[in-house]
Amino acid sequence: MEYSSLRVKDVIKEFHPGGRLGQHSFGERVDAVGFCLFLKTYLEVDEFPEDFCQRLFRYFQHFEQNGSTKSGVFLRDVSCYFSVLEEGQPREKLEFTFKLYDKDGNGLLDSSEVDRIITQMMRAADYLGWDVTEIRPVLKDMMTAIDVDDSGTVTLEEWLKGGMNNVGHSTMTERDGQHIWRMKHFNKPTYCSVCQSMLLGLGKQGLCCTCCKYTVHSQCANKNPEPCARTFVKSKKEVAAHDWIRADCNSTKCQVCHKKIKTLVGRRCVWCQEMRHDECLFSGLSTCECGPLRDHILIIVNELHNPSDPNLFCIFLQIVPIPDTHPLLVFVNPKSGGKQGERVLRKFQHLLNPRQVYNLSNGGPAPGLHFFRNLHKYRILVCGGDGTVGWILDAIDLQVRPPVAVLPLGTGNDLARCLRWGGGYEGTDLREILKEIEAGELVSMDRWSIRVIPDDPQEAGDPVPYEIINNYFSIGVDASIAHRFHSMREKHPQRFNKNNLLFCFYQCCGRSVDLSSMSLEGIAVLNIPSMHGGSNLWGESKKPDSVPEMEPSEVITDPELLKTISQDMSDKRLEVVGLEGAIEMGQIYTRLKSAGHRLAQTSQITIRTIKALPMQIDGEPWMQPPCTIHIIHKNQANMLMAAPTKPSGFFHLK
Repeated sequence: MEYSSLRVKDVIKEFHPGGRLGQHSFGERVDAVGFCLFLKTYLEVDEFPEDFCQRLFRYFQHFEQNGSTKSGVFLRDVSCYFSVLEEGQPREKLEFTFKLYDKDGNGLLDSSEVDRIITQMMRAADYLGWDVTEIRPVLKDMMTAIDVDDSGTVTLEEWLKGGMNNVGHSTMTERDGQHIWRMKHFNKPTYCSVCQSMLLGLGKQGLCCTCCKYTVHSQCANKNPEPCARTFVKSKKEVAAHDWIRADCNSTKCQVCHKKIKTLVGRRCVWCQEMRHDECLFSGLSTCECGPLRDHILIIVNELHNPSDPNLFCIFLQIVPIPDTHPLLVFVNPKSGGKQGERVLRKFQHLLNPRQVYNLSNGGPAPGLHFFRNLHKYRILVCGGDGTVGWILDAIDLQVRPPVAVLPLGTGNDLARCLRWGGGYEGTDLREILKEIEAGELVSMDRWSIRVIPDDPQEAGDPVPYEIINNYFSIGVDASIAHRFHSMREKHPQRFNKNNLLFCFYQCCGRSVDLSSMSLEGIAVLNIPSMHGGSNLWGESKKPDSVPEMEPSEVITDPELLKTISQDMSDKRLEVVGLEGAIEMGQIYTRLKSAGHRLAQTSQITIRTIKALPMQIDGEPWMQPPCTIHIIHKNQANMLMAAPTKPSGFFHLK
């Protein structure tokens, strides 16, 4: 914390008995007023936003052991947290932390005290936006190694020696230029960039930086490694400069002298990926054009300091866009697609500026959208499933709506299929995907508001999962809720009989449609031509040449005319399809049958049900008691559609 001239250890003395602020501490805790005074004193400000102070106070309360919410917070946890973020020597921080948690002053830390230290270190790492998925086991291993005599306690000498020779604290003391270490197994001979000896051993042999791929032994991480790639520059003069890092160039040819680069005698520019010998660094082009990913990279970022700002604990950065570029804001759901999300997150942190890549598990999309709020020309890439895409679209609903591309993770991914991004990520080089995004076509996608009004508000039912439809809405039997439907039928057979859908009626733009003459077990309201992993329930439309062009109508129910209607996600129309049952659904999914029964195309729809029925929105199911459902057009989202892989119709699916 460069904006404070005071040290945490000096400030906490004020809370000791007899200190200036001693009346606000009781035992090991400090009350809310004392906490606010701690912040004002430490940060040397006269005023501090009350609401922000309260949020921080509750934050430290929330993470106390066993979920305790007693009044006050542990002063040592607050002190440990902020001391980790301070500038200073690792040894000094280690000694301060040891004494802070050695409650009885016996010169030993027991296992519970060590666990508390690990928790606070994890909290600080998470706040800094680091990848913490593997930090906890690394810290645990470090603590085990520190206890050299296996006594179950750690002495100050063991603490200092272990802390200075392990990765734990080194990752906590860096600012810009910090490495994001990750334990890794290497499939080919790899050398430590510090001691230049080979990484040996079974399993994970060393540490690799997620962002710049700098590689070291675990014990070399604290031996003054070269800094990581810069995430911002401090003046516009530095914008066009290369950022060279040590790299294993694998006999790649130098792009200045065109001779092969031997192991550990070359460097790579993290932005343009150009490789040179050490002695060739200052030859050739002196400016960096950011290479093939120039249009996506967020490169001009200035650090600002403003102690009076309400968001005091954020790193203050201001984006100054490069002319004629469209920086890419990347959101990754690490839980999507098994381990796919975590791998994609690391790859994008390497390819782009880590400050433009956001882990949705850490605060959702709000931090990224806030950071990009002043940019007018940027794109968004959502890495996840349809639910993740809907989450992001909801978040940008009230802002400038940048175009959104999708990297589908996991299975299903109906929206991604319609936008030609495919049904799932298969390990394609992400640089190729970034090229496709750059060449993507801007299309509009309708979004629909859905309101479910129960006949009896007191009757128990599941909560409605969404208020917006992006893909589809369905009632009754379909693939994603069939298992739940049949389990409910077995449990309550009297409620399902022949599984027929019983509606009073449904209305399209006020026009009533009677379904009593049709034997249906499901109805689907479609916005896009894909459902449950690529099934097109509307089917293909062939428009005879003899049919003249017609003005679009708010509602079409004529069976012959419906045969000529094609789907379009931007026409502000929904397609309504009837489904006879699970067998028909299976036939459609296996392509044995082309489509369901076309019922209508409409700009709004009202459905009234008279019994409890299973329903779903965009793949999220629930059981709904009798109700009235209103669906109307809400707005349109800007989406990016990939170029077709071969000449085809508008909705060619990969």
